[in-house]
Amino acid sequence: MVDYHAANNQSLYSAGGQQTYMEQENDWDRDLLLDPAWEKQQRKTFTAWCNSHLRKAGTQIENIEEDFRDGLKLMLLLEVISGERLPKPERGKMRVHKINNVNKALDFIASKGVKLVSIGAEEIVDGNAKMTLGMIWTIILRFAIQDISVEETSAKEGLLLWCQRKTAPYKNVNDGLAFNALIHRHRPELIDYDKLRKDDPVTNLNNAFEVAERYLDIPKMLDAEDIVGTLRPDEKAIMTYVSCFYHAFSGAQKAETAANRICKVLAVNQENEHLMEDYEKLASDLLEWIRRTIPWLENRAPEKTMTEMQQKLEDFRDYRRVHKPPKVQEKCQLEINFNTLQTKLRLSNRPAFMPSEGRMVSDINGAWHKLEGAEKGYEEWLLNEIRRLERLDHLAEKFRQKAAIHESWTDGKEAMLTQKDYETASLSEIKALLKKHEAFESDLAAHQDRVEQIAAIAQELNELDYYDSPSVNARCQKICEQWDALGSLTQSRRESLERTEKQLESIDELYLEYAKRAAPFNNWMEGAMEDLQDMFIVHNIEEIQGLITAHDQFKSTLPEANKEREAIQAIQAEVQKIAQYNGIKLAGNNPYTTITPQSIDKKWEKVQQLVPQRDQALQEELARQQSNDHLRRQFANQANMIGPWIQNKMAEIGRISIEMNGTLEDQLTHLRQYEQSIIEYKPNIDQLEGDHQLIQEALIFDNKYTAYTMEHLRVGWEQLLTTIARTINEIENQILTRDAKGISQEQLHEYRTSFNHFDKKRTGIMDSDDFQALLISTGNSLGDAEFARIMGIVDPNNSGAVTFQAFIDFMSRETTDTDTADQVIASFKILAGDKNYITAEELRRELPPDQAEYCIARMAPYTGPDAVPGALDYMSFSTALYGESDL
Repeated sequence: MVDYHAANNQSLYSAGGQQTYMEQENDWDRDLLLDPAWEKQQRKTFTAWCNSHLRKAGTQIENIEEDFRDGLKLMLLLEVISGERLPKPERGKMRVHKINNVNKALDFIASKGVKLVSIGAEEIVDGNAKMTLGMIWTIILRFAIQDISVEETSAKEGLLLWCQRKTAPYKNVNDGLAFNALIHRHRPELIDYDKLRKDDPVTNLNNAFEVAERYLDIPKMLDAEDIVGTLRPDEKAIMTYVSCFYHAFSGAQKAETAANRICKVLAVNQENEHLMEDYEKLASDLLEWIRRTIPWLENRAPEKTMTEMQQKLEDFRDYRRVHKPPKVQEKCQLEINFNTLQTKLRLSNRPAFMPSEGRMVSDINGAWHKLEGAEKGYEEWLLNEIRRLERLDHLAEKFRQKAAIHESWTDGKEAMLTQKDYETASLSEIKALLKKHEAFESDLAAHQDRVEQIAAIAQELNELDYYDSPSVNARCQKICEQWDALGSLTQSRRESLERTEKQLESIDELYLEYAKRAAPFNNWMEGAMEDLQDMFIVHNIEEIQGLITAHDQFKSTLPEANKEREAIQAIQAEVQKIAQYNGIKLAGNNPYTTITPQSIDKKWEKVQQLVPQRDQALQEELARQQSNDHLRRQFANQANMIGPWIQNKMAEIGRISIEMNGTLEDQLTHLRQYEQSIIEYKPNIDQLEGDHQLIQEALIFDNKYTAYTMEHLRVGWEQLLTTIARTINEIENQILTRDAKGISQEQLHEYRTSFNHFDKKRTGIMDSDDFQALLISTGNSLGDAEFARIMGIVDPNNSGAVTFQAFIDFMSRETTDTDTADQVIASFKILAGDKNYITAEELRRELPPDQAEYCIARMAPYTGPDAVPGALDYMSFSTALYGESDL
């Protein structure tokens, strides 16, 4: 940046680069003689200056001290340069008439606040050159120089500073080049600056004076030789000449000011458009992700196996841990960006941003709500489906075990029932066959429950939509059909045996007793083995403890069962003893049963082996349930701390948002520290997620130790992060509003106190009735129409609620000096040279390239009656910037 006030700055007031001019006396002392060189320069300069104005009235002067003596041309000069009418002059030729006319002129000058020092009408009428030049200098100073001020400097300093700024980019501006630099800076097409020679100041000055006179309508007021050949050129002559250049280029200065205002407005608009585009893209991406995700969460197509469903559950956990958290942050950032954009639009007096259809914050919240509903339903469906498959696997295995046992028992029974052995048997053999058949019927009846159990399990598998139901049904059908066949064959064989029973007299009672007792005992052992090997599924300690209790009760019956076994074996021993005692040769095994003492002992031994195995399985399941209970307690202990912590933090944020502790910067610093403390709490949430995953992996579906679910805590945590981020954003927007609107900390404190007083629910939002009471309390006189207008400003979406941000925006917006559409239109009008349209060439000349092209691309063609090819309508562009209502 150029230091315009540096001591070594070059000045237009220097002569040929030799010496900087020292300030002259301002007062005109009648006793001092005017330097002849200065007097010559002043005569020429002041005469040219006066003629530049008098020619507008069709006259001029030749001799400055002679032509003003009668006061007529002096009064005419003042009327031209002021635009005002002076009193009617006296036309007499007498001295008194001339003095009266000059006095009228001097009185007019004095009425403009100018103090005339040592200048009287008599001196002017007498042709006093020094006094006449002093009076003209006073007029020039008042009407051509006084209003020139740059950065609150005096008129002379302002004019010097203007020259220094305009010539700062140029080198060697002393050597007669300063006037050339001034012209080239504003009209570069008039002078080829690079071809000027710094060692020829006279030629340089003459070139500038001739160009100014020919193209800028600035008369030549000095000779180059007067400036170069004089050690100290007259400051007043130089200032008078330079002021003509200043006024000639004042239009360009206005254009520069107008261009700066337009650049500022365009920069704000471009930034806002970028923010709008970013919002639209982020909203579209988020909605598209939700649109793709919801169908996946709503897909309820079940899998056939537990492994496939476990994979679905793992995919869902991966979605929860990896894919959703970034989208939660995007949603929060989207809302923050939206609020910040609306604040910037309000601060720059622009219309509120309305996202494209379907991309409102409310649309995104609605889609998010639908996503969370689908998410919750999908998780519940997954867990229910896993429970169903677990139940199905258990039932299917149980069906296969019972079916296998039953099929093993029925193997060969049809062949046995269809044999004709009784046709050739003896009476005793027939008797034996009959008894054996009775034992078989007893065994058959004992198996009736198993068949019914098999059918019931198959029916339940069908009802639960087991994937392999066809094979289960086929197997069950075969068992039932075989069972019916066995029943028919049993009945047929009994009838055959009973027909021959009358022929049989002898029967071995002991064999019969053995068979009758061995069969149910054998069936009991088979049932016991089946029960001991039966699969079980439990979900809590109480259920496994119930199974352990039942098993203990079963073990308590084993001594009594052993006595029964010993009694049955004693029957067989008694048979052997009687046969041996009576010399009876037994034909073979017990004719009434196939159950041998050896098979009974073998099954008893198997039962003895299965009991400790069952003990171990139950104890292992007890340990697993105890581990599950530990997981429940572990999760519950953490959840019961985190849940209230989140609730307390939400309440604290609510209090912070309506309290007024310190400046906004203090509140922002406090909130960010508060936010950091919340973020630092995240490891506790992560640990709880880990505990929750262990619970799900252990297939634990209930927890009596806590009312909090992981889903509730996730939502609460996400709401907490979103709320603190929104609160910080609100404070940032308040700072933006305060700085942009010039609101003091005391005013902001007063606004917050008033708002809190009427915010009865302490929510940071009030309804229209409370807001109306608040406005009345601040001194606003409200009619229905005025209140409706204000509500349209603070609640453009007609939600019925007013935030604190909207309130302070309203309190400051109508009293704040902001750029308006009228100001922008006026600025464009200056750049356009007061035309109703502007051209692309003018925009490119006056504005930076990027902002010029920005305007050109957005301005509609001008279609007015004075339109020319390529004319652009800057009025329509301003309408687009501010909205119709502002115009």
